[in-house]
Amino acid sequence: MMRAMVLDEFGGPEVLHVADIERPQAAACGVIVRVAYAGVNPADWKTREGWLAPFFEYRFPFVLGFDAAGVVAEVGEQVTDLAVGDRVVTASNMGRGERGTYAQYVASDRGRVVKLPDTVPFPDAAALPTAGVTCWEALFDVGGTGAGSTVLINGGAGGMGSYAIQLARMAGAKVAATCGPANLDYVRALGADLAIDYRAGGVADAVRRWAPDGVDLVVDTVGQGTLLDSIELVRRGGTVTPIATLIADEPMPDPARAAELGVSVVPTMSNYANQERQLNALVAALGAGKIRAPQLEILPLDQAAEAHRRVAAGHVRGKILLEVDAGI
Repeated sequence: MMRAMVLDEFGGPEVLHVADIERPQAAACGVIVRVAYAGVNPADWKTREGWLAPFFEYRFPFVLGFDAAGVVAEVGEQVTDLAVGDRVVTASNMGRGERGTYAQYVASDRGRVVKLPDTVPFPDAAALPTAGVTCWEALFDVGGTGAGSTVLINGGAGGMGSYAIQLARMAGAKVAATCGPANLDYVRALGADLAIDYRAGGVADAVRRWAPDGVDLVVDTVGQGTLLDSIELVRRGGTVTPIATLIADEPMPDPARAAELGVSVVPTMSNYANQERQLNALVAALGAGKIRAPQLEILPLDQAAEAHRRVAAGHVRGKILLEVDAGI
């Protein structure tokens, strides 16, 4: 048995509660990770409310959580390159309806478990998978960011924005990022060449002054109609990548106007097919000091409901983690 934060039905944060449930067993090509810290993402509260029901069948009691760092507790018979006790980070199988990382143990496919350099602390690693691979997908697999690119990131102070700024700079791009007034210095410290206070208005004018010919790529981590004129800020042949929020009827840039401007609008989310490659590259960058973890706030596992309230309300700087077993 193991201790986990579970839900027995869809609902608000109050449906989350601690329970003892059966510990998972390793599949032939799988790994069981003993969890030190679990990452909290916006997709978690949406999963709690049942938003992912069109994609998989929930089996209650259900355990949330896409991200975790910890140590290998068990490996399947076909796994030969990891051993019990190895320090690892994992993107869980929750997106396929399996139990997630808000628990003492989580089962993951071998391809989404990456060994950690000794220099990377567990909290830094636990913040990485979902936010990191989503940004990698947007910047590189969709956006083609490279040396000399110009990138605008809408929402530079959140978990995804914090990684997007650093990854774009790592690739040699110039970066502008929007944020609230309290986060301007934080965004600049991450490497943004231009930090724009969205509450003061004038985002479009600031971007046009910075990139008169238009930026190559807009990564919109906020959505919800906060930057509907993004296509007007992109050069012909450039791209807007709105990060998928799963919000029904979310306002999107006008497709006819985008076609007229020669701008591609490509809604983007993490891609299972690319996660192994992306997570390995991200861990290598983190271990080499090319990127760092965003600002972290750590809450105990039994405060998962509070973490969900904070994340759902927006305006979290960096990432919130849940401490499951810091003594590993």
